[in-house]
Amino acid sequence: MRELAPRDSGRNVDRHVSQEVLAGVVREHAGRLAASLVSLLGDFSAAEDLVQDAVETALRRWPIEGVPERPDAWLFTVARRRGLDVLRRESTYRAKLAQLTWPDPAARDDRLRLIFTCCHQALSRAAQIALTLRVVCGLSAAQIAAAFVVPETTVAQRITRAKRKIGEAGIPYRIPSGEELPQRLGEVLAVTYLLFNEGYLSSTAERAQARDLVEEAEWLAALLVNLMPKEPEAAGLLALIRLHRARGAARFDTQGRLVLLADQDRSLWDRDAIAEATALLTRTARAHHRPGPYQLQAAIVACHAEAETFAETDWAQILVLYDMLLHLAPSPITRLHRAIALRHVNGPEAALAELNDLGQALERYPLLHATRAELLRDLGRGEEARRADERALELTANPAQQALLEQRLGWD
Repeated sequence: MRELAPRDSGRNVDRHVSQEVLAGVVREHAGRLAASLVSLLGDFSAAEDLVQDAVETALRRWPIEGVPERPDAWLFTVARRRGLDVLRRESTYRAKLAQLTWPDPAARDDRLRLIFTCCHQALSRAAQIALTLRVVCGLSAAQIAAAFVVPETTVAQRITRAKRKIGEAGIPYRIPSGEELPQRLGEVLAVTYLLFNEGYLSSTAERAQARDLVEEAEWLAALLVNLMPKEPEAAGLLALIRLHRARGAARFDTQGRLVLLADQDRSLWDRDAIAEATALLTRTARAHHRPGPYQLQAAIVACHAEAETFAETDWAQILVLYDMLLHLAPSPITRLHRAIALRHVNGPEAALAELNDLGQALERYPLLHATRAELLRDLGRGEEARRADERALELTANPAQQALLEQRLGWD
């Protein structure tokens, strides 16, 4: 990279800044700025607009001028100036903005309040996700639209409606306390988990995965762990995401087809990342003794990740973990995954019986039919297996899943 003279003494000399670096800087500081402005102004919508103006200015100027030495202070200064310009008629806001100083990094972090506000149960799940990405992570409406392959106007409308709802419903800008906290934390974790799932295996036909969404989900989970170190489920979710990411290099073949766990090249797995995530999970379990659904899911993935070969997988332990998960958070999809483990413990016939009980609940879930096809092939019922694979292919829009099923059916 060539070096250029800095524009001012507070600016890095390297102007060739990658989008990945920019995204990381914005993600780190935009949420803190938004939280401080909301706390000061008491107006979620106005604060969010100021932050987005600052972020958009940064994304235009930093690739040319370089990232400032203090990007947080730079964003704050731009937001403050913009606020003074657009809010001249609001004497109360003007007075507040005039007095605003950038908070000491050691001071209370208001981002947790911001996250709980964005993920309030009064908002739709789509609105929660869009608002969290916009306000906490600093993404523009265009970036969110590209990530979810939806029109930018759709994202903008979701954000506008969410901000209006926050104002009209008087949604409090605070961290829940007492009995309210577990449920509200569950909402926050669910938004982060859904964000990760959409990135890890996309529900759209346009791409197999969206790495940017996975990165945002991991960053959010890490932020929650930092802000709520006594909440083991936050750590469980972070470990779960990191364990999945650790085998990312082996998930797709050169043709873009999904590679099943049994067929993945485990030499491509990131063993250091697996060890670190497993250590986080172990420390959390020992410190808190409060197992929850995300910790149990992470423990299941850890059992897979720690096995040197597919044949060495501890399926009996995985089955026990699924039983615990079903006890804490029963769901048809968890029963489906338990049936997959049961296949390796008690055989395909026992697993198929479990799947048959799930037929109505998961009729439109492609993994049910793809799993059923595998079990039927194990039992020598080839024609039934083919029909099950065809049904799975009808139901999935993901191109990597489609390619795998077409290969099974001999269509490629």
